[in-house]
Parts: sequence; structure tokens; C-alpha cells
Amino acid sequence: MNKNFTTSTVALVGIPYDKKSSFLQGAAFAPAQIRQTLHGGAGNYWTENFFNPIENEHFHDQGDLVIEDYFDIEKKVANILSKGFRILALGGDHSITYPILKAHRPFYEDLHILHIDAHGDLYDKFEGDPYSHACPFARIMEEGLCSHLVQVGIRSLNPHQRKQGKMFGVETIEMKSLEEKLPSLQFEKPLYISLDLDGLDPAFAPGVAHPEPGGLSTRQVLSLIQRIQAPIVGADIVELIPHRDVAGITAALATKLLKEIAGKMFENPLP
Repeated sequence: MNKNFTTSTVALVGIPYDKKSSFLQGAAFAPAQIRQTLHGGAGNYWTENFFNPIENEHFHDQGDLVIEDYFDIEKKVANILSKGFRILALGGDHSITYPILKAHRPFYEDLHILHIDAHGDLYDKFEGDPYSHACPFARIMEEGLCSHLVQVGIRSLNPHQRKQGKMFGVETIEMKSLEEKLPSLQFEKPLYISLDLDGLDPAFAPGVAHPEPGGLSTRQVLSLIQRIQAPIVGADIVELIPHRDVAGITAALATKLLKEIAGKMFENPLP
């Protein structure tokens, strides 16, 4: 982290961008749906550890960014970071994570990433596009935007992605090797969390483009977040597609995860 940079404020930022989706678009409508669910009255603003991050004086909803071009994301996120904010981003498809991490680079010299997903998103190119939502972590690792990437919930790797993961030194925790209780993960550096909702089993998150059976439960993901001890510099929650959702189940899940991650960001402040 830059020695002249300190922050206590968490900025909620919508990034309604889904033009890099390879199968179905619709994730651009997710930030509005998540906010509607968050403030809709069905639940409250408190975390399970009895903390209210949403009404905290250091929590600011910055609204949605206006994105005309993919590379606008980096510039606009960098502008928010320059004001001393940490960002909790609502996607959008998973392609947004790469420009978000590029924006973080001048402020944080050494990051770890916790990536929760059904997919590795490590393709060198997907359908000819190196910036597809199937590729962000290949770009992140090849540019050295983090020093350690831990992926949890993975259950759809192919030979190309396995090769990529090995080349980049990715720590991959696949679902096939998990028991009900997830292992405690130790992060020694400031942490960025990237949470693709399809990392959870479709029973818990039906409103995604690529449902992959055999995934994480809501309780497993909550436990994983709640046990984090490292300071969290930022996070994103991506790949909700509202028109694919069932009775708002996935939007409610995204809202729950938003609160818990925001609460953990306040609980584990930056040095």
C-alpha cells in the first residue's frame, strides 16, 4: 500500500456492464436489483456479527458508473480510489474485475485475491476476446496485479485452464475435494475478494448465466467470509442476472453477501 494513502470509507459502486458476457447478457441490471432488495424492507442492514455497515457514517453509496467503453472502468474506479475510498463493486459480468484490479495497482503494491466461483476464468482468450468474462484472472496474473490468487468452489476446469492455473501458481480449491466445512484460509497481505454468484450451488443462486451443480452453500460462503482476518482493500459481487432469478432468491443472496463483506471490511481495517 502507498504510505501516503489511508482510507476508512467503503464506497458501494454499481458497474452495470455485461458486454463481455459469453452466453447471456443481463448482469448490467444487477446493481439496481441488488439495491432494491437491500432497501426493500424484507430484511434489515445488520450482519450476523451484529454490525450495521449500511448506515455506518463511513459507508457511501456512489451510485452506478456510466460505462461506455470497457476501459472506462479502470479510469473511473481509479478516480474513486484516489479520494481515499475502498470499493465494494456490484457487477456486471466478471470481466469488470480485471480493470478494477488495474485501478488498484498504484495504491496497493502487493495484494492477495480470494476468488469464489464455479469457473477458473483463466482462459487466455475466450471466443477470440482476451477480455471476456472468462479471462479476467489470466490478465490479472500475467500483469502481476496480485501476488497470490486463491480460487474456491471451482468445478468446471478444462485442460487449458488447468495449465493456466499451474503456470500462474494459482491455489485452486476444487469442490470435489471439499467436505462440508471449508478449510480456514490465511492471507498475509491486504485482500481483494471477487465473488461470482455461480460459485454457489444453483439451489442457492439460480439467477446466473452459467449454473453449475455441485457448488458451495450459502452457509459455507458466509463462514468463509466471516473467518477472514486480513484487511480487505476491496471486493466485487458479480454475475447476477435478474431475469434468470427465481422469486428474488439470488438477489437476496447478493444482498446478504454485500452486508457481510462490507461488515468485514470495517472489522478488518487497513493498517
